[in-house]
Amino acid sequence: MTKFDFTGKVALVTGGSRGIGAELVRSFWRCGADVVVHYFADPDGANTKDAEALATELSGGPKVLALAADVRDAAQMERLTGEVKAAFGGIDVLVNNAGILKDRTLKKMTLDEWHAVIQTNLTGVFHGCKYGAEILRDGGRIVNIASVAGLVGFPGQANYAAAKAGVIGLTRVLAKELAKRGITVNAVAPGVVETQMMADIRPEMRAEYVKQIPLGRFATTADIANAVLFLASGASGYITGQVLPVTGGWLV
Repeated sequence: MTKFDFTGKVALVTGGSRGIGAELVRSFWRCGADVVVHYFADPDGANTKDAEALATELSGGPKVLALAADVRDAAQMERLTGEVKAAFGGIDVLVNNAGILKDRTLKKMTLDEWHAVIQTNLTGVFHGCKYGAEILRDGGRIVNIASVAGLVGFPGQANYAAAKAGVIGLTRVLAKELAKRGITVNAVAPGVVETQMMADIRPEMRAEYVKQIPLGRFATTADIANAVLFLASGASGYITGQVLPVTGGWLV
């Protein structure tokens, strides 16, 4: 992992209990930041267990606070950011990472599947930005996790691609609106990343995907975290309103 210094900073990561989000939490913590791990308290308790385990893992250093909220619910996100402000006085970095997949062709996609993905992956980012910006200190950073799917449409992902394209548009608007406070707003657009979501992909399909990636492998969660750390750091202070594809050269 590339080393950045976030000592004395506070980072809020939505969807931080597993996958890319958990890697982001670990990365900011290792770089000296106090970190808020946001998670969705799902009915089976899996996210809660993962968030609590992550908070326990990252002990003996900067503070780690795990808080639950449904990003689709404005009131819950407003409450969460209020709790973060009470605990830390504000934040310096906001990473909107929470997201879900419900892939299906347009013909087979249900209205519930459409709305679920749009509400989580787009409206959830709006809520994160709206209430997160209120506690984000001037000169802070917002990094939204988009996707290459928002740049290049893939069959079976009408809901996901539309949501991620919306995140990119939102990023560009907020970069202009928040510039007067010295806040930069950028997006990272990952390609295929080795996470639990990839576990169900058939081996032959994985092989076909890899053939299309010039670097010859899928991204690791650390690859994505390094890009986010850069955009969250002082080194990127004159970069805003941009989308950084992290795809190994695939479909760029």
